[in-house]
Amino acid sequence: MSHVPPFTPDRRLFPFESRWFDSSAGTVHYIDEGVGDPILFLHGNPTWSFLYRGIIIRLKKRFRCIAIDYPGFGLSEAPDNYGYAPADHAGVVRELVKHLDLQNLTIMGQDWGGPIGLRVAVDETTRLRALVMGNTWYWPIDTLMSKTFAYIMSSTPLQSQILRRNLFVEKIMPMMVKYPLADEVMHHYREALSTPTRRVGAAEFPRQLIESTLWLGDLMDEVRDRLLNVPILLPWGLHDLAFPQPYLERFRGDFKVSQVLRLDAKHYIQEDAPGEIAEAMQGFLDGLPPTGSLPSA
Repeated sequence: MSHVPPFTPDRRLFPFESRWFDSSAGTVHYIDEGVGDPILFLHGNPTWSFLYRGIIIRLKKRFRCIAIDYPGFGLSEAPDNYGYAPADHAGVVRELVKHLDLQNLTIMGQDWGGPIGLRVAVDETTRLRALVMGNTWYWPIDTLMSKTFAYIMSSTPLQSQILRRNLFVEKIMPMMVKYPLADEVMHHYREALSTPTRRVGAAEFPRQLIESTLWLGDLMDEVRDRLLNVPILLPWGLHDLAFPQPYLERFRGDFKVSQVLRLDAKHYIQEDAPGEIAEAMQGFLDGLPPTGSLPSA
C-alpha cells in the first residue's frame, strides 16, 4: 500500500486495527472488529470512523462492526481525480460491502451517512437485515434552514474558510455536540483534515446539498418503494437544529416497522450518547425475527 495516512490515531481512544481496501477511487481505510452479524457504520461531515468508537467498543462483543472512511476523510487517501459527491462515496462503500461479502447486514448512518447508507441499502437489498438512521435524511432538501445552510456554506468566502481554516472541525462540530469534546478528541478530527487538500471532501458536502438534488430525489423514491418493510431504529438527538423532529417523523411515515430512541443530544449523537445508542441497537437487533423471514416490499 503506497498511501501514507495523515496521522496515527491514539490506541487509547481508537483501539482498533486499521485495514485498507484498494477501491476504484484509491486506498480507503476501514476497521472490522468483532464477530457476529455485521453492522456497517457510515459517517457524515467532517467526521470519520473515529466517530463510532464508543458504539463499536460496546457492540463488538456481539456483532461484527465495520466502519469506513470515505476517500478524503479520516485515514483514507484523498485522490485528485475523485468527485466527492455522495453518489461517489456510496459507490466506494458498495465496493467494500461486496469485497467483504457482507450478509444479514445492518447499516447505520448519520448526517450524510444516511443517504449514502440508504443508497447502498437500495442497491444491495438482498444483503440487508435492518437499518439504524439518526439525525439524517434521504430526500431533496426542502426547508428554509437547510437551503440557507447549503447556500451560505457553498459561497466562496465560506468554502475558503472550510479549506483554509478547517471551519467544519474548528467551529461547526463544537456547536453541534451537547457535551464539549475533549482536546484529544478534537485532535483526532483536526489531524484527519490537516491540510487544505484533505478538506476538499468536507467543502464539497455542503455544495452537494443542492448539486445532488436529482440523486436525492431518485433515492427518496427507491427508499419508499424498496425498503418500507426493512426494520429501522431511529436514534435521534432532540437538540439538533439541523435535523429537528419533523425529519424523524418522515422516516416513521415511510417505514412500516420503526423504533425510536429519543436522545438528550445534538447532531453528533455518537459523541453525545454512544452508550445509549449501543444498548438500543443491541436490543433492537436481538428482537428482530430470524433472518430471511422479513416480508418483501
